Amino acid sequence: MLRQQARFFNRFTVLCDFVAIVLAFFLAYHICGSREGLNPIQYYLWIFLVILPAWYFLMNHYRFYVSLRTRPLSHVLLSLVNVHVIGGVLITSAVYLVDPRYSRNLVGLFLLFSLILLGLGKTTQKIALGYIRSQGYNFRNILVIGTDRKARSFINLLDEHAGWGLRILGVMRLADEAENEDIDGHKVLGTLDQLVETCRENTVDEVVFCVPSKLLDDRENYPDILEKMGVTVRMVLDVFDLSRARRELSLFHGMIPILTFFPKSFDAGQMFLKRCLDIAGSVAGLLVTGIAFPLLAVAIKIDSRGPIFFGQYRIGENGRVFRCWKFRSMYADAESRKKELLQRNEMNGAAFKIKDDPRITRVGRFLRKTSLDELPQFWNILRGEMSLVGTRPPTPDEVERYENWHRKRICIKPGLTGLWQVSGRNRITDFDEIARLDIKYIENWSLWLDIKILLKTVQVILIGQGSY
Repeated sequence: MLRQQARFFNRFTVLCDFVAIVLAFFLAYHICGSREGLNPIQYYLWIFLVILPAWYFLMNHYRFYVSLRTRPLSHVLLSLVNVHVIGGVLITSAVYLVDPRYSRNLVGLFLLFSLILLGLGKTTQKIALGYIRSQGYNFRNILVIGTDRKARSFINLLDEHAGWGLRILGVMRLADEAENEDIDGHKVLGTLDQLVETCRENTVDEVVFCVPSKLLDDRENYPDILEKMGVTVRMVLDVFDLSRARRELSLFHGMIPILTFFPKSFDAGQMFLKRCLDIAGSVAGLLVTGIAFPLLAVAIKIDSRGPIFFGQYRIGENGRVFRCWKFRSMYADAESRKKELLQRNEMNGAAFKIKDDPRITRVGRFLRKTSLDELPQFWNILRGEMSLVGTRPPTPDEVERYENWHRKRICIKPGLTGLWQVSGRNRITDFDEIARLDIKYIENWSLWLDIKILLKTVQVILIGQGSY
């Protein structure tokens, strides 16, 4: 499970280790050079032809490029010492054979600095990951289907490796399985026929089927339904053929074969690049927000009573609730007046929007026309609750009215802008059409698509096609 994420993280770890190794060498050269008057650094760089392959082989041999979460820190550091002892022998041998005049002090200082920098890196990695998980972040909520021996083995494996960040939300049983209140300490949430409703009412990232196909109800194609809802489906056995989803057959912890159906096309490497773009964009956006804030704050306060910022609870990735921030563009009693205006709703389906909304202030109309009201959402993006490009975050009452296939639009982080916003944002009046555009974005995502949408968003705002 999470094979692609692990592969990408390992590559990133290798890159960080190589940077630490190179930095250790240059630090050693700088200190030795100032004391011993060494030759120009180009004279010594050939040693990297030995160091980098040797360190990679040794680090890989001592299992630094698989998960360190289950290994004690003392064991990690001891393995690192072994790497440098063996590596030191290899380097010393290479120096003796190739260039006996090579500075021994340079080699010794390099080994010391390399051990220190790599040790600090691995220690920081373990502490940071442990802290992140202790704060409740970077977890995947798993719903397990089945209560037999195979399901219990899977549950026990996750319990033994809590550091993996896979949290069991609960267990669901088949109709003919024993009616237990809990399975190995995890609550039984109901039977299989309640699966869809359970996913609608809880934050579920993945559903894992630990049951043979012959025991499932043929009348319900649950993987198909869940995929439409935007929930990742994993199976212990290959029992379904789901052509519309991205599929991956892998071994969980090298032990249990699992077939995964992904509702979205993103992989770990792409998600990392998207997050980098989000961080860079949010920092730039917050700088702009800081510059514009004094003028906008004064205008909002002069125009009407109420706070400068408006925070509203919205639904994020797979049902996560967060507070979405905007500059206030409506009167302070806007939320309480919404019920009076429901009959004027111009949207068909699970969304609310009207033209010439009487709740919008004079300054608010300008803010919405120019999209300046959304500047505070760069803070949501920096926090990781939103992305620059995605699907617009719905309110909880809108999600309650979603059909199952609508829920796929919330299987990713919501965005400041998106495909439907640049496809006639104030002309589309059918929510189904919005959902189809969002799902099209999810299933065809690429970093280049995000960049094109961002450029198109700027164009839409400049020519005055903002939301009303």
